[in-house]
Amino acid sequence: MNHSSASVFRIQNNHTAGIAFILSGFSEYADLQVPLFLVFLTVYTITVLGNLGMILIIRINAKLHTPMYFFLSHLSFVDFCYSTTVTPKLLENLVVEDRTISFTGCIMQFFFACIFVVAETFMLAVMAYDRFVAVCNPLLYTVAMSQKLCSLLVAASYSWSIMCSLTYTYFLLTLSFCGTKFINNFVCEHAAIVAVSCSDPYISQKIILVSATFNEISSLMIVLTSYIFIFITIMKMPSPGGRHKAFSTCASHMTAITIFHGTILFLYCIPNSKTSWLMVKVGSVFYTVVIPMLNPLIYSLRNKEVKDTVRKLINMKLLCHKI
Repeated sequence: MNHSSASVFRIQNNHTAGIAFILSGFSEYADLQVPLFLVFLTVYTITVLGNLGMILIIRINAKLHTPMYFFLSHLSFVDFCYSTTVTPKLLENLVVEDRTISFTGCIMQFFFACIFVVAETFMLAVMAYDRFVAVCNPLLYTVAMSQKLCSLLVAASYSWSIMCSLTYTYFLLTLSFCGTKFINNFVCEHAAIVAVSCSDPYISQKIILVSATFNEISSLMIVLTSYIFIFITIMKMPSPGGRHKAFSTCASHMTAITIFHGTILFLYCIPNSKTSWLMVKVGSVFYTVVIPMLNPLIYSLRNKEVKDTVRKLINMKLLCHKI
C-alpha cells in the first residue's frame, strides 16, 4: 500500500467510524409516499424488463448481431445497473421510517452510480460514431466497425468510467464526516455528500467539476461532429426515400442523446442554493430513474426488427401455452 492510499485509509478510520447518513428523499411530502412508491416501482419494473428484454432480444435474433445492437445491448446493461444501484434504496425509503444509510453503503452507491453514468455518457458517443460510419461510409461499415474495434470502444468506455469513479471516490474519502448527517436527496450524489462534510471539500469539488466537464464536452463533441457529417451526407442524397431511411436509423439515438445530455445540462445550470434542492431532486429522479426506463422504449418502439422479434416471442409463448 502506497503512502497516499495509507493516508486515506487512516482518514477513513479516524473520521468515518460510526458515521451514517439519513437520505431525506421526499420525506417532506408525507401524503405522497405511497403514490410515489407505486410510481417508482412501476418505472423500475419497466426498466428491468425493458433493458433485460432488449439484451435478450439482441442475443436471440441473428439479424441484430450488428455493431449498433452490440452497443445498444451494453447501453441496456448500463441502464439496468444504474437503475438497480439507485432505485431499490429509493423505494425502501418511501415505505420505512428509518431512512439511514451507512457511510460504506453511501460511498458504494456513489461509486457504482459514477461508473454507470460515465459509461453511458461515452457509450452514447460511441453509438454516434457508429451511426456516422453507417451513414457516411455504408460500403465500408462492416470493415470499419469490426468486432475487435467495437469491443475496444466498449472496453474503453468501461475502463474510463471506472478510472473516473475511483478518482472521485478517492478524493471524497479524504473528507471527514462527524455524527449522523441528513443528505438532502434520495441518492448519495457528490454535491449532497460534500455538503455535509466537516472538512473543506474544495479539492474534491474541483476534481469532479473538471472531470465531469471534460467528460461532458468531449462526449458531446464526438456526438455533434458525428451528426454534422451525418446531416451533410443525408442532405446530399438525391432520393427522398434514402434521406428518410438514413434519418430514421439515427432518430432513436438522437432522441436518447437529447434526453440524456439535456438533463445533465439542466442539472449543471441549477444554482447552488437551498431553494434549488427541489429542482435538483426532480432532475435527479429523471436522470437516475426515468432515463434508464426510456432508452429501451425509445429503441424498441421505433425499431421494426425489435418489434418483430417481440411478436415472434409472444406468438411462440402463446403457441406453447395452447399445446
